[in-house]
Order: sequence, then C-alpha cells, then structure tokens
Amino acid sequence: MKILFSSILMFTAYALFATAPLDGGYNIAPRPSASAEEKNLAIIEARNRVINTAEKYLNTPYRYGGMSSTGMDCSGLICISFREALGVNLPRSASGLYSWAEKIPLDKAQPGDLLFFKTDNSGRITHVALYLGGRRFIHAASVGARTGVIYTSLDEGSWSRTFAGAGRALPEVSQGYQQILTSGRVPSSGSNTGSRGQNESTAEITISTSTSTSSSSKTNLQFIYGVSIAPTWNGFLKGGNFLRGFSSNFRVGADTKIFGPQMMFGLELRPEYDGALGVFRIPLTMSCGYMDKFSIFAGPVLSIGSASLSTAEGQRNYSGGTSWLGTIGINAAPFSINSQAGNFAPYFEAAWQSYKSDNSNSNLNADFSANFRFSTGLRWTMQFSN
Repeated sequence: MKILFSSILMFTAYALFATAPLDGGYNIAPRPSASAEEKNLAIIEARNRVINTAEKYLNTPYRYGGMSSTGMDCSGLICISFREALGVNLPRSASGLYSWAEKIPLDKAQPGDLLFFKTDNSGRITHVALYLGGRRFIHAASVGARTGVIYTSLDEGSWSRTFAGAGRALPEVSQGYQQILTSGRVPSSGSNTGSRGQNESTAEITISTSTSTSSSSKTNLQFIYGVSIAPTWNGFLKGGNFLRGFSSNFRVGADTKIFGPQMMFGLELRPEYDGALGVFRIPLTMSCGYMDKFSIFAGPVLSIGSASLSTAEGQRNYSGGTSWLGTIGINAAPFSINSQAGNFAPYFEAAWQSYKSDNSNSNLNADFSANFRFSTGLRWTMQFSN
C-alpha cells in the first residue's frame, strides 16, 4: 500500500506542476533542434489545427459534461479540439484550464489562445472559449438567446462584463509573424449569427513572408514510441507480499484516423517478473485501441523458470507459460500529462496468462491467481509525424 500511495502522490505532484504553454509533447511539436522559422511554422500549424477542429463542431448543442458531436460543454469543446487536433489532453474544467494556462493580457492573445469568464457570483472561473482574433471567439454557450457551439464577440455586453482574462496553451508566435483574418467562417463585427454565412471570416495565423501553412497539410498518421514500468500486485493470493513483481513495456506504434475514429496500433515487448510463480516472462504483443486511452493486446510469451505457487496445501506446479497465445489483456490510461519531454500517463493493466495446473486436486483461487496479472504504473510516450 505504501508503494501504491507513493505512486499516486508522484502522479498528482507531476500534474500540479505541469505547465503551459505546450512547448512539446503534441503530435506536430517542433524538434528541439529546429530553427526559429521551423518552430514558428509548427506553432502556427498547431494553432490553426485547433481552430479548424473547434469550428467543425459549430452548432453542436450544449450538453453539460458532453464532449462529442451529440453535445458538449465549454471545456469539452476546448478539450476535444486540442485532443483531436494535437493528440494532447488538457484539464477537463474551465477552472482547471485557467489554473493550467499561462496568463496573458488580452492584447497579447493570438488565435488559438483561451479566454476565461466568470459568469456567476461565485467569483470562480466558470466558462472558457477559444480565441479567434479580432475580439471574437468560439465556445459552447449554455445560456442566452443562442446556445451550443457558436461564434461570439467580446464586444457583446454580457461577455465583455464577465470576461476574466486570457491564457496561452501553445507558445506565442514570434515577432516577424502576424495575425490576419482571412476568408472563412467567423462572423463579422456586429453579427450575431451562429450559422455559416457568405459574409463570414475565420481566424487563422499566417506568416508575413511568402511561406505559409495550412490545415490541408494534416497527416493522418502519427508514429509513437515509448516505455512503461509498473509494479504487479498480489491481489488474489492469500499471504505473501502485497507486491508480486513488475511488468514493463517497450513499444512502437502508430496513431491514425484512417478507419474513422482516432485509433492506436502498437507492437510491444513486455518483460515481466512474477515473484509469486518464480518465473520471468517475455511477451511480444500486438495492440489496438482508442486514442491510446484504452487498448487490448495479445501475443506469444516465452516463460523462463519453473512456475509454482506456494499454498496451504503445499507447492502447486504449473506448465504452459510458453505459448503462441500466452497472454491477452487490457490497458487503460484515463489521462495523460504532456511536456516537452514527452507524454506521461499513469495506467492500469489486467492480463490473463496461459498457465495450466499440473496438480490433480482443484484450487480455484490459486489457479486463478497463477493466470491473472494486475498492475499499475507510469507510461512515457513520444510522437512524431510521418
């Protein structure tokens, strides 16, 4: 329990000290060795991708706690826009985003930054929007004549009165580059429409030289590599240590939307030590899952050592650990922390091994424990475009 509690404290501390803007850790982040121009181009592309993704949800109805095309709230729009556009996960509430973002004055805000509002008498940040430039923003409104995902201007009285500040999630576009409004979809000043019209314009950041980027350059494929380490817990064995062993993971894979939703496919080498059975395992698995949040995996295993459990009835022996389908399991990482050093995600994993009892008597608890593995750990991942 001490180990588990310490791990939780470590994850919490990392989350508290994670800072914005996102200098790295997203799927089109520039290389640390990139030139100033390359970095600016990558930042411009990232900001435009977020804006274009948010605009895709225009006219989506408001739904508290929602984060899909069937309905979403204000922070849900921000989170899904950054997640789909850049593969990153942000705090899931308006107040959480405000605490996380780098505070900036409104006159320094660029398209793709965040705007925050205090819409009630609590004194807390209760609403967040995505800035589009020219004092205009897109957001998921819950009250007013129009609700759902709409365009609005800070010149509108209620939003001007409740505006609390701006925050930066992505690095600032450096000097030598300028913001302009180009043809597209953001309503002109004084317009109060939430639908797409002929006289509307959209916010994009563009460079002041002949070089430019466009959302049409999006890639449908992102490659990943990473490692993870996790203690394995002795949850179903009576007696013995609470810590059973360890599992690890060295993986390569790809993140793609070729099949529609964002899917992750991977190949993993998973060295494991099982102290209860007294064996060392080397699984090689294939995995697939949704957005690297949830995945299933399966593959062959090489088991080294004589597998046996110590029970009240004596030593219980097992065989069959080495098999072409030696393991199958699930992995879940509900949230992640992004940094320039990569993506860090606490995760839990459950797997079923292929051991068979060599004993004539039945012991369901021991046999289940021999085959079941449960672990919690920390995963590090880096992404790069093709």
